[in-house]
Amino acid sequence: MRRGGGMKIRLLIGVAVVAFALIKNCSNKEENPYTGTVQSINMSPEQEIAIGLQHAPAMAQQHGGLYPDQRLQAYIDRIGNDLVQNTVARESPYKFEFHLLRDDQTINAFALPGGQIFITYALYSQLQNDDQVAGVLGHEIGHVLGKHSAERVAKSEMWQTISMGAEVGGGMGQAASGIGQNILLGNGREDELESDDLGIRFMIRSGYDPREMIGVMQILKAAAGPNRQPEFSSTHPDPDNRIEKIKESIQKYGYQG
Repeated sequence: MRRGGGMKIRLLIGVAVVAFALIKNCSNKEENPYTGTVQSINMSPEQEIAIGLQHAPAMAQQHGGLYPDQRLQAYIDRIGNDLVQNTVARESPYKFEFHLLRDDQTINAFALPGGQIFITYALYSQLQNDDQVAGVLGHEIGHVLGKHSAERVAKSEMWQTISMGAEVGGGMGQAASGIGQNILLGNGREDELESDDLGIRFMIRSGYDPREMIGVMQILKAAAGPNRQPEFSSTHPDPDNRIEKIKESIQKYGYQG
């Protein structure tokens, strides 16, 4: 009897923890003013900015630090600021800063919460014109305005709490964590497509040719080589899939060239 009672109490506690996590997640839902998407966010823009600034030095260090050519950095700043000043990004509370990284091996660009945006020299050196640079930076601005990092943090915290509750209630924490990971991967693909769409909009508003985003996708596809992971097992959509969505966005926004 005593053992059964203890298991019942553990189960009730576990259910309560899971319920708390789900209720908290639902209560934090808000409509993103830049995308119209309803999201669960548990931090303010000021907190996003602080997180981005805190982690920016370490992220730069992982890629060999900043590229030493101030002329190229000024070029990145000019295009990035074009995109900010001519779009809704200007009206946001975020503090956008653009960083060209020294890394000449890793073809990549990424954004931290709050507006810290990075592009490696390896990717920059592959880009063929201003429009392609604008496409990469516009995509990363889209991640910031889409609050994608903040949303992932909130979901990660929710699934950690659910996992803890499942462990207390019946030892199923590992399964709950697995479900959370699958959801995070799925949302990652959606985030990329949403950022592509936002990037196209920002390019058009700032006077850049959005068709050059197709060239960026072709560069990424060639860089990945023939042994790319299939789309379902990656947090990024296949470049071919992204090209089709980019064409749809260009048509949606009525770009005529």
